[in-house]
Amino acid sequence: MGMIRNDEQDEHIEQLWYMKEQKVASLDYLKKALKRSFNPKIVDELCACGLVVLGAEASTIKLTAEGEARARQLIRAHRLAERLIADVLGGGDLERIACEFEHTVSLELVNGICTLLGHPKECPHGMPIPEGECCKLANKSELSFIIPLLDLKLGESARIAYINCRNDQQIHKLEGLCIRPGVVIKLHQNYPTYVIECEGSSIALDKGVVSNISVWKNLQGAEEAAVAKAADKAENAGALKKFFDFLSKKR
Repeated sequence: MGMIRNDEQDEHIEQLWYMKEQKVASLDYLKKALKRSFNPKIVDELCACGLVVLGAEASTIKLTAEGEARARQLIRAHRLAERLIADVLGGGDLERIACEFEHTVSLELVNGICTLLGHPKECPHGMPIPEGECCKLANKSELSFIIPLLDLKLGESARIAYINCRNDQQIHKLEGLCIRPGVVIKLHQNYPTYVIECEGSSIALDKGVVSNISVWKNLQGAEEAAVAKAADKAENAGALKKFFDFLSKKR
């Protein structure tokens, strides 16, 4: 019998995480979701490893605590990679690169990217990014440099950190208005609609759109501080270099 590769196991584990988010535990659902990638031998292997458990008459399937821990790391790596590609590198084939990257990451690399980005809560598609230990430490130390645009005061300027959009159409619409990560904006009005100044133009946005935008709290020094914090340890700096080396081969 051939050895089952880890990335094949991971694909099943990831899908079970998505099912958990959707509150679905049907084995038939897993089969339909994975299509040709579904392999009953992999399910058997995951059961034997204690990563998943089957319900009565094998009609349901769910992750064990150990399986959830492994899935959490995969999903966190995937969604953070998407966040970095979209916000720092200006976009690309998010899904393809993130899928390849998640199988090669180490915890130090994931934490380095998360810290660099200011511990984002959601991926570019609006899905939650599982919290890591670095996020908990940042919350306690008050070193979180990212705030919602909704919290900006009238007359204040800030640099966009990232944008959470539920669909690509909204992302493209904002990009057409020059509203994208890295751009400096100024809040002129917040009622009855939001008006921001962006690259010399005044743009009116409704609260629903504004709620998807997060900015650096300190325009002058927050980004530099976040990068310095991410690279504070040699392993984080090295980890980030590995990520960019990885991207250079994939793009």
